[in-house]
Amino acid sequence: MKRSTFVFLLMIFQYCPFKILAQIHGSNDTHSPGVLVDAGGHKLHLNIRGKGSPTVIFENGSADFSFIWTLVQPEVSKFTKTVSYDRAGYAWSEEGPSPRTSKQICFELHTALKNKGINPPYILVGQSFGGFIVRAFARYYPKEVAGMVLVEAVQENQRIFMGGDTPRLIREFATGRITPEPQTFFKPQQDTSTQKPALNTEIDPLFDKLPDSVRKMQIWAQSQPQFIKAVQGEMEWSPEDVANLYSHKGENEYVLADMPLIVITRGKGGYEGRADSLQLEKERLNAQEELVHLSTNSKHIIDMNSGHNVHVEDPNVVIASIKDVFVAVSRHLKLN
Repeated sequence: MKRSTFVFLLMIFQYCPFKILAQIHGSNDTHSPGVLVDAGGHKLHLNIRGKGSPTVIFENGSADFSFIWTLVQPEVSKFTKTVSYDRAGYAWSEEGPSPRTSKQICFELHTALKNKGINPPYILVGQSFGGFIVRAFARYYPKEVAGMVLVEAVQENQRIFMGGDTPRLIREFATGRITPEPQTFFKPQQDTSTQKPALNTEIDPLFDKLPDSVRKMQIWAQSQPQFIKAVQGEMEWSPEDVANLYSHKGENEYVLADMPLIVITRGKGGYEGRADSLQLEKERLNAQEELVHLSTNSKHIIDMNSGHNVHVEDPNVVIASIKDVFVAVSRHLKLN
């Protein structure tokens, strides 16, 4: 779900369409459901629920917050420990250093988990933009990741529409920049402003499926001044990360061996009415199928009852998939 003045940037990647938000003045401060944990000088907000191991870690799509997993996390927390969190600059999390590479994002999450004493093994669940973030985490910390669920995950051959009717590959927007090593310490500037931020109060109808408390948190979080900068930072570097995945496709470091993996894909891509709709749909499904082949112990679920936001539109599919991976990891089984 995409927000406000950076809608154009987010439409570039087509993670999920979102209408432009109206603004009014006011305040809607809200308390965090989790805790703030040091991630290398700045703090990340972690919402920790349940007990058990392996721990399930949720990675959000672009411009989404930890509470987007409201319909999924409580159910998964009934059988193991879970962590949803807000990346740097999102909601209650403090601003982080730039550039916002996947390596930087993963370092911060890993540091926060370590500092909070949330030990591996982990099962990673990544939606949309979060899909290639969890793949990166498994690459940087391979001994700590035991399973994975990819929910409508961005794939390196994914096409997008930008400034015309011809779709382009996300990686075509890369400029060949080399990913720097992560900054291990960053002290965010203190906000000394006494002016209350304007509230973006119009939210996507998707939130009708979520409790009023979550709708209030969404309005508050999407209105915070550091949020737009955080999303722009992620979008600005994303093509480089996607290009990196493509250039190393099939290499041992970039695949998941026999790790339990479930890929969840929406049933229809939304290309109806186009002359090339069949070709685009075929390419979309082929790209998602390539994700399945990251592991020799994997399963592909095509959900005909959902769009891009499966974790909100059809949460039971996501819950069941996480449980299947959890059982496979815990009992050292092959996925059925």
